[in-house]
Amino acid sequence: PAEVAEVEEGVVAIDANGNKLADGDTVTLIKDLKVKGAPKDLKQGTRVKNIRIVEGDHNIDCKIDGFGAMKLKSEFVKKI
Repeated sequence: PAEVAEVEEGVVAIDANGNKLADGDTVTLIKDLKVKGAPKDLKQGTRVKNIRIVEGDHNIDCKIDGFGAMKLKSEFVKKI
């Protein structure tokens, strides 16, 4: 039954606290993240607005103010 529920819901992303994330949610980073090829890191507490849930290893697609488009793993964010 649990597998059937996942298929019906589509892609599900869970944040660091175990909350379900949905398209349009606002999240914050729970730790500093180093970004390859970028001159600066993303700092803990950075707010990310209007996320999109996608399939794959990096399951959050977003734009970060002052940084640009990026994909994040849901394990490094928490829902506000």
